[in-house]
Amino acid sequence: AALHHSVLNDSALSADPSLAADLEKVLVRHADGTRTKLRPHRAWADIFESVILDRRRAEDDLGDTRFDDNYAFFRSQVPASEVARIWTGLQRLEHVAITLGADANAQQIFESLNSTGEPLRDHELIHNYVLMGMSHAEQSEIEDTYWVPIEQNTDDAIAGFWRHYLVLTTGREVDATDGRGVYDAFRQRFPRLDLESLRRHAAEWRGYSEIYRILLHPELADDAEVSRQLAFTNTFGRGMYPLVMRAYREYVRGDAKSSTLIDTLKLVQSLLLRRTIVGLDNDRLVGRLCRAGEAGADALTAAIARITPSDARIRVALKYGDLPHARYVLGRLAGADGTLKLDGGPELDVDNIFPLAPADTWSGDGIRAWADYSDDEQNSHRALAATLGNLALVEASSAERALGASFPAKRALYAMSAIPGTRALTDVPAWGTAAIAERTTELTVDFLALWARPVAVGIDDDGLTPILDAQRRRGWPRGWQREFEYVEYRGEHWEVYDVKSLFTRIFTRLWADARADVVAFSARRGGPIFDAQAWNGQWYPLDESHFLYLGWDSKYMLTAVQGALAESGIAAEVFVKYSYSGALM
Repeated sequence: AALHHSVLNDSALSADPSLAADLEKVLVRHADGTRTKLRPHRAWADIFESVILDRRRAEDDLGDTRFDDNYAFFRSQVPASEVARIWTGLQRLEHVAITLGADANAQQIFESLNSTGEPLRDHELIHNYVLMGMSHAEQSEIEDTYWVPIEQNTDDAIAGFWRHYLVLTTGREVDATDGRGVYDAFRQRFPRLDLESLRRHAAEWRGYSEIYRILLHPELADDAEVSRQLAFTNTFGRGMYPLVMRAYREYVRGDAKSSTLIDTLKLVQSLLLRRTIVGLDNDRLVGRLCRAGEAGADALTAAIARITPSDARIRVALKYGDLPHARYVLGRLAGADGTLKLDGGPELDVDNIFPLAPADTWSGDGIRAWADYSDDEQNSHRALAATLGNLALVEASSAERALGASFPAKRALYAMSAIPGTRALTDVPAWGTAAIAERTTELTVDFLALWARPVAVGIDDDGLTPILDAQRRRGWPRGWQREFEYVEYRGEHWEVYDVKSLFTRIFTRLWADARADVVAFSARRGGPIFDAQAWNGQWYPLDESHFLYLGWDSKYMLTAVQGALAESGIAAEVFVKYSYSGALM
């Protein structure tokens, strides 16, 4: 339909009636020119046929259906100069029809066409994509030289590898939950791959997969301290792998010393641990840090410092909040290595000095039993049970005996520990909230030194999300009208609450401030700015001869906003603040 209407609305193309006639044969019934060949469902027949046959009227409710959205997209991507070439390509498409016998099992045969019976996963789609169009010999070369080593290095984490590689190289978050999000990002990154360019890129993929293997298995690192810090970093999962992959590659290529890599790993640990302690989300951080890393070590340090909670916030959170990753934290404070062993000694465990569920006979001083504590005393003890000051690192052999024991009995076990900090508890005469608070204060000093915050800008995570890391969503999900609390645009505070309003506001502003950039972006992308209102729908006039089309879905609009701001070089100065409901969408 988009091709057909482009022909009809172009004076040069409409001069050749055969092209329009050929396209009309595909769309319109021969016996009835007012009906489409595709028989739509009655519920949406009128809308469908009005779009395909170009019968939408100006007074109709335009742009609110998926038909309008899809038509607008294809119409925007089909310039008149490309119609003939696209039509030639469409005529080359072939389809396969399988005729089944009367007793054939249709489902079984269908599933046999895809041996797993499941949709292809992202890495399988990538595999097919890179080998498409090659001879058998070329496919075998790529498979044996590059793909097999990549699979061996990443094993069952190959899907994560491709996602992390794309985040690293694009500096953008890649949504793995969006069906084919990783595959789509890969195709965007590598729109065309001939054999020569494929060999060059595949060598890079293989090199990064070797690094990925070391991140998955830190014991393979050639430097003991690097191995130790990698193991520590894995405590927080693999979310920061794109940033670590870049740092490790600079190290193995000789562009950075091992000390630089170690410093980066320590910064990452401080960032993730501090944010977890104060209850901040660690999602969608790595893209912005990869972009900062492109600008150099100082820019990366500043970017990390900007979103790392301050010492003051950490002191309060450690005093009153549960300690996350307790084995890791106490092990580091005690000088334990990545396997939580002390100087090659026994395995270690974490003991709650005041138990999480004390028996009525439990006592902190050997005199008063837990049953004799007032309700307020019991509640104050329970509130501090999982805080830093109430946790002790003990040998696994002592952990079971210490479980639930009164403090006087635990002191005897702590005295036998090889861990200095645990052994020091034997000097405490009684255990209660005052002792917990005092020990928390002491350990917090060491904590802040070990997981230090870089000295940089004074911002302490304002909850703002860089526009390039904003979440792209399909369609118009429930609650889209209040997705944002506000938008920060180059220091200006905008009361903008949804993607549609943001789209209009950004392009209107860029039209005034950076017209050449936004025109170049729109021309390369095929929209969203056009020099005529070429089809029915929602339009916003930028001036007398340029119009912004508004009939896109949420994902397209945000993608266009991100691209236009990046083209203008100001994306780093634009942020969104998600609302409570927006963060949960």
